[in-house]
Amino acid sequence: MSDANKTAGAPCASGCGTGAPYVSGRGAGLPVRGKIIRGIAGFYYVHAAGAGIYECKAKGIFRNLKVKPLVGDDVEITVLDEGEKQGNIERILPRRSALIRPAVANADQAMIIFAVAKPQPNLNLLDRFLVMMGAQRTPVVICFNKADLAERAERERLAGIYAGCGCPVLFTSASRRQGLDELMGLLMNKTTVVAGPSGVGKSSLINCLQQERQMQTGEISEKIGRGRHTTRHSEIIPVCGSTYIMDTPGFSTLQSDMEKEALKDYYPEFAVYEPGCRFAGCSHIGERDCGVKEALAAGKINGQRYQNYCQIYEELKHIKRY
Repeated sequence: MSDANKTAGAPCASGCGTGAPYVSGRGAGLPVRGKIIRGIAGFYYVHAAGAGIYECKAKGIFRNLKVKPLVGDDVEITVLDEGEKQGNIERILPRRSALIRPAVANADQAMIIFAVAKPQPNLNLLDRFLVMMGAQRTPVVICFNKADLAERAERERLAGIYAGCGCPVLFTSASRRQGLDELMGLLMNKTTVVAGPSGVGKSSLINCLQQERQMQTGEISEKIGRGRHTTRHSEIIPVCGSTYIMDTPGFSTLQSDMEKEALKDYYPEFAVYEPGCRFAGCSHIGERDCGVKEALAAGKINGQRYQNYCQIYEELKHIKRY
């Protein structure tokens, strides 16, 4: 998450900071306060408590200042047509937080969903998501769905891989409604960004949590064993009370622009063994007398996690920076 803080009432030239907006394009008329729950093709759908959902455009001042309204933003709008529920966004209130990828505001945590099977979980992609959220200082919940398709040994293997990552790991089955109480306990009274690759049952799982709003659920392609992307835009889904889900589009790859030297900071299981490294700034890859590699050899660090670390490190190493 961005650490930028701006003084309330001061226009900001960037939409990425936590305090970035408090940008006002206020015109005539009494403002109505609400939250952006969806943004599509330049239109923003603002939910105003007790008044409904308004289709809004952002005023030109936001574009001039290069400030982009985000799903999750608290805003003030001017109602142009009450009957048609149309308005203009006049002001973006200060953000508690803002994520760059995915671009959403005011999220408390993120939940990444993978399937235990069909499709098999891409653990390298999972690690990249953890790194990306760690760099944005966002707590993560790891959810393995379709738990009914795997034996207990496979579930225990996956849980063991991420036992030291610092994130809660849970197993669910949307089709059998298993693990939902534990999941709700982790989501309660928070706004949670939900992401996951295609075909893992993300939409079905969210449907279990929010029964009144049924999302489009894609069919699984038997030929390739993956699902169609059914989420094409970020959207806030009310679950109950002050519990919200921010559904985000499916993804197949993630990019990171961090320096390779910072990567180890997002593998928390390394930290306890780093004092055993002979060299300051040890990358835990090619150096001699490395406490992390010694822990790996002793089975104290998971081999899959370490392999993913090495692969991501090598990719960061070869990124050209200008």
